Amino acid sequence: MDYEIVIGLEVHTQLKTESKLFCGCATTFGAEPNSQTCPVCLGMPGVLPVMNKKAFEYAIKVGLALNCAIAPTTKFDRKNYFYPDLPKNYQISQYDIPIAQTGWLEIKDKKIGITRVHLEEDSGKLMHPEGVDIQVNYSLVDLNRAGVPLAEIVSQPEITSPDEAYQYLIALKSILVYLGVSDCDMEKGSLRCDANISLRPKGATKLGTKTEIKNLNSFKSVVKALEFEAIRHAALLKDGKEVVGETRLWDDEKAETRPMRSKEEIQDYRYFPEPDLMPFTISSDWLKAIKESLPELPAQRKERFIKQYQLSEYDAGVLLQDKALADYFESCVKLYNNPKGIGNWILSEVLRYLNDTKKEIKELTVTPQGLVELVKLFDDKKITSTAAKEVWSEMLKNNLSASEIVSQKGLAQISDDSVIEGFVKEVISKNEKIVGDYKGGKKPALESLLGQVMRASKGKAQPDKVRQLLQKHLGN
Repeated sequence: MDYEIVIGLEVHTQLKTESKLFCGCATTFGAEPNSQTCPVCLGMPGVLPVMNKKAFEYAIKVGLALNCAIAPTTKFDRKNYFYPDLPKNYQISQYDIPIAQTGWLEIKDKKIGITRVHLEEDSGKLMHPEGVDIQVNYSLVDLNRAGVPLAEIVSQPEITSPDEAYQYLIALKSILVYLGVSDCDMEKGSLRCDANISLRPKGATKLGTKTEIKNLNSFKSVVKALEFEAIRHAALLKDGKEVVGETRLWDDEKAETRPMRSKEEIQDYRYFPEPDLMPFTISSDWLKAIKESLPELPAQRKERFIKQYQLSEYDAGVLLQDKALADYFESCVKLYNNPKGIGNWILSEVLRYLNDTKKEIKELTVTPQGLVELVKLFDDKKITSTAAKEVWSEMLKNNLSASEIVSQKGLAQISDDSVIEGFVKEVISKNEKIVGDYKGGKKPALESLLGQVMRASKGKAQPDKVRQLLQKHLGN
């Protein structure tokens, strides 16, 4: 391409509080429509907002985790716009003095700037009729989500590719989950992303005209939408046409964006200070207490995993992408001090099963105790690797332990030299050509013979002893 891609991301994450930002209504997902509302979140005349302290602290935690400067004093503002699911016709948000600003998030040895982290209330949700045979011209409004606390995290326009945007989102989600401030479930709408993209000639410093993409319900959709827009922008620019600054919707089924509305500017929202909320002062003691309450974050945990468990940077990175998976790993290691063996098993068999079944680690029926028992059986050479995989498959199907399955299926490893020697002699006698190849200097022929012995013993023979006995009988 003759152009550089410039991307900025605006991520909205619902904070995991029991009540809404300015009232005591519950935030439970999936409740009956409009069952979690009150005069405050319905925007009735004369009501007053009251700040949710936990939500405020959560926003500070997000700012600290993203290396931001925390404002000693912050305030809230009214962002005015009309939309059917915004009952007050304005949103209480933050404009010029956000809770946190000028931070960074590191991905692949590159720091992406964080412009700001601010706190605001969520809007409601429009519900469009589905499966209706006749033409309808209405939507239903569910205001259960109205007033749920949101932290908006705005990046600098420093992301240079759709893949880099994906890495940024993965890293950001991981931090939010480790903080415990959000479940980041995109299917429930608790993590949402708007992507801004522009193109400029290579080497230029001035930003091009940007478009904003909405309706992105997965990280993969973010990547596809950015790729589509980059190609669309480039085609327009090459033809000498202008890119229109607008908000566009992503259509996942058609894999394309389409115009939604012209891009709003700051002045369109007519911001002014929220008159019903006084400015908030964040004292040094309060900020210190919040800093001390921060958990071990992904970057710190990765460094510890590499040092403490002697894991490779890649293996540690894969484990740490999912906090629950990393927790499962550490639970196993506490029971049995073989981090490399346990890590290998989780990164291969456990992840393969989770990927194939589209499940999460919390849905895995095999407990850390169960996996550790299996790994020990293999390490103690009581079962072969082939048998271990068969045991693992059975453990996933029922509630039996690894030792019970080994006993029931007769999968215990054969270590008796005389028994193994019988298999070895049989294989040698039936494979004169391969034996000749080996004696003629073709060393890989030994592996072929070893494989046949393992098959003859139904995978039960101890591989090391098979190799030793083969070499003994073949004269090497």
